[in-house]
Amino acid sequence: MKRKEYNAIKARRARRVRERIKGNHERPRLSVFRSNKFTSVQLIDDMNKTTITSASSRESKKKESKISGAQYVGKMIAERAKKAGIEKAVFDRGSYRYHGRIKALVESARENGLIL
Repeated sequence: MKRKEYNAIKARRARRVRERIKGNHERPRLSVFRSNKFTSVQLIDDMNKTTITSASSRESKKKESKISGAQYVGKMIAERAKKAGIEKAVFDRGSYRYHGRIKALVESARENGLIL
């Protein structure tokens, strides 16, 4: 499969997931991005088209595995959401399957008090 075809399939998959998900100020969208090395996440208010807060595994001081980096990101986004006064969010997995790093991030966020 060529890179262009792969990107088109990935974009179509993400669009299909996002059609059903909308975030507002009370319950923003938790959007995940996964690269080869790092994991990052944003809380997005789709009504005002603004990012409320974000976190990334690049912020971690120590070298970690990808899974533990994702757990760190889940913990950080839950803490930052609490500071912003947000208790609930809608999870947007984008074009990624719910396993591995994505699952570790969400479970860590839930353990630290964010309702998804």
